[in-house]
Amino acid sequence: MPPEDSAKSLMMSSKPPAGSFALLYFASASTFTKKTSEHIPAPLEASKLFEILEERYPGFRKKVLSSCAVTINLEYVDIEKEPEDDTSKVDQVIQEGDEVAIIPPVSSG
Repeated sequence: MPPEDSAKSLMMSSKPPAGSFALLYFASASTFTKKTSEHIPAPLEASKLFEILEERYPGFRKKVLSSCAVTINLEYVDIEKEPEDDTSKVDQVIQEGDEVAIIPPVSSG
């Protein structure tokens, strides 16, 4: 099995309960939340995800999310809002059963 197929099967191994999506935390995101994953009610506009996470974990946006990548179903997305006009760069809606990952930068030695 190619490495990307192996990673995909690992990432998509558990389905969220009905009416929700899976949110996966890696590295510093997992350390900050003290979780590796959780389920969030769906549907949810992608642009609202950071607001919800900041409400649940005060300081998360500045300390973790500001430098993280986000994937929805293994596709990288940019979900931050434009400060000057408060409109989302992405109008994507996270659906029931989707998988979202918060991936902090990885440094190599």
